Amino acid sequence: MRETKVVCRELDCGNPVAESRPLVKEGRGGVRLESSCNGHESTLRQCVTKTYTCEGGYYHHVICSESVRLVDGAGLCSGRVEVKSNQSWASVCEADFDRQDAEVVCGELGCGAPAALQGGLYGEGEGQTWDKESQCKGKESLLLDCDTSDRENNTCLPGNAVGLTCSEPDDVRLVGGGSRCAGGVEQYDQGEWRTVGDDYWGDVAVVVCRQLACGSTVSVLPGNTTRGFGASCSGSEPSLRECWRGYDLLPGLTVICSDLLVQPDISLTDSMGGVSRGHQGPEMFRGYNFTITCSTQPQYPGGSFLLTFTVSNRTQTQPAVNHSAAFLFPAADDSHQGNYRCVYDNYVFSHNFSSESELLSLTITASPLTAFIIRHVVVLLILLTAITTSYLYYKPTRRQKTVNRVSSMDLYVNAMEMVSLSSRAEAGPGEERAAQGTE
Repeated sequence: MRETKVVCRELDCGNPVAESRPLVKEGRGGVRLESSCNGHESTLRQCVTKTYTCEGGYYHHVICSESVRLVDGAGLCSGRVEVKSNQSWASVCEADFDRQDAEVVCGELGCGAPAALQGGLYGEGEGQTWDKESQCKGKESLLLDCDTSDRENNTCLPGNAVGLTCSEPDDVRLVGGGSRCAGGVEQYDQGEWRTVGDDYWGDVAVVVCRQLACGSTVSVLPGNTTRGFGASCSGSEPSLRECWRGYDLLPGLTVICSDLLVQPDISLTDSMGGVSRGHQGPEMFRGYNFTITCSTQPQYPGGSFLLTFTVSNRTQTQPAVNHSAAFLFPAADDSHQGNYRCVYDNYVFSHNFSSESELLSLTITASPLTAFIIRHVVVLLILLTAITTSYLYYKPTRRQKTVNRVSSMDLYVNAMEMVSLSSRAEAGPGEERAAQGTE
């Protein structure tokens, strides 16, 4: 699409959206151009071009965005947003552009969903700022279909020219390889999936693996020679549609990318109810058996699972049976606490591939029965201590009370005797003898 990009730029029609080659009606001649552009030329004449006269056949059909474009980005789906206004291009202020506006622009340009939206992301525009504010609902086909309103403030501060990054279009796939990252290359074009071929396989494979987020290229094999279209890439393009496209009959490609295997799953189970869910992950009670299971989706037969334990670098390996493997741990103790990971290995397409699961963080805690016993022993000890303390306290107290009671009686007797003596002294000798006689 490098030549298409130059054509749209020369016509001042924004970004290229699509290209195709409808069949020319019989008897209609034309000019055949074989152009080689790098995509940065201002006009098609600046490209290396060979001209031929042709009778019938195919001609190039180009669709440009016309009213909106992304500039100064890494590809067709990223750059500073500019809108065509009064036959000139104007940047858009970040305050006047939201996520729903971005969804419409990304769709209009043939890209995927918005991935990043930020002022100053791709520099400042040299021209004017758009004097409108878009009010898209996100479902419109074109930005011009959205409602607009006049901007409240006609100035846009430096650093606020909105930049937009859209994801790459979902128009490429690999088929027949048992994985989304392996198989024959196909691209969606004019309403159908078509085979992509190339004489120089490597660079096309690099772009395909990158666009599909499948890692790097592992191998490229010749595929079926099916009429579709050829592609020629430099290897730096973010998507296949930005490569050169030809319509000669070329052998198809079978591409194998490094991220061939899907990510395996890791889980922990037990048959005695000794596992619970904690804040950092599963918690296992001491003394209980537990099992860590590794599993993966059924892509390819065979393979093996490696279970790694990061604390002590211990590893265990088991063959994959029905795409899973179970690792049994008897009597959990503190040495089992740590992080576990499953690694799935398989040998397919004459290469070794592996994929790692997420980490499983395991904590070992006391069992409920042990905790119950400890808790009750502690309670009994507290009660015993309280009883002993009370006994030791009240025993000398009772003795002291007995002593106190004896002392009180002595004081009472002494007091009574003193009262009696005092009474006799006051009565005199006669009364005392009378009292004795009476007695």
